[in-house]
Amino acid sequence: MLEAPRMTDPVRPPVGETLDLFYHRLFEAFGPQGWWPGRSPLEIIVGAILTQNTNWQNVEKAIARLDTAGALDWAVLRDLPAGQLAELIRPAGYYNVKAKRLKNFVEWLWESCAGDLEQARERPLDQLRDELLSINGIGPETADSILLYALEMPTFVVDTYTRRMLERHDLIDSTAGYEDMRSLFQLAVRPHVARYNEYHALIVRLGKAHCRPSPRCAGCPLEWHLKSIADGE
Repeated sequence: MLEAPRMTDPVRPPVGETLDLFYHRLFEAFGPQGWWPGRSPLEIIVGAILTQNTNWQNVEKAIARLDTAGALDWAVLRDLPAGQLAELIRPAGYYNVKAKRLKNFVEWLWESCAGDLEQARERPLDQLRDELLSINGIGPETADSILLYALEMPTFVVDTYTRRMLERHDLIDSTAGYEDMRSLFQLAVRPHVARYNEYHALIVRLGKAHCRPSPRCAGCPLEWHLKSIADGE
């Protein structure tokens, strides 16, 4: 059986201990997920922007079209007219909006970093995150996906699956916002790129297999925790 990576964090409050145990149970059940699907930081960033409000299969089609057109290059993306870019990414849906968002990111990259991601990596995480969030069309989930998966900086990515898991297991209430959930993980799990990467991917796997809008709790690796809540433990 695969073993989860060792976690040597100091003793934490109960929520932290629960999230730690969740990680181990999910890893034991699903194994390593090999995220993010992408061959380069550029491809990962493009995918993070295009995946908004669509499924990954459509994103893959859009990325393949960009690749065929020789457009998976920051300079080419900078110079490509927005209309042509929109047509290339049509399979991703909302292609005019996403073309504008992608253009906004590329414009920031050239103006702020001379088109060089390595310059971005040299900046403090919080500063770079604020810069990404200032780009029109880049929200917290997209910014954190870029930081974690493309730039390999330790920030936790929160998504619909994360909220669903936390709410159903009584770790947050419905008023919790994105930053509340992100902070919960950042405080409970020692910052570590590989660990944050794997944990988020495991939560996505959980959400697709069990923690759906209509939950399929039977056989879920975390089913024991729901039972303990019901028993008042």
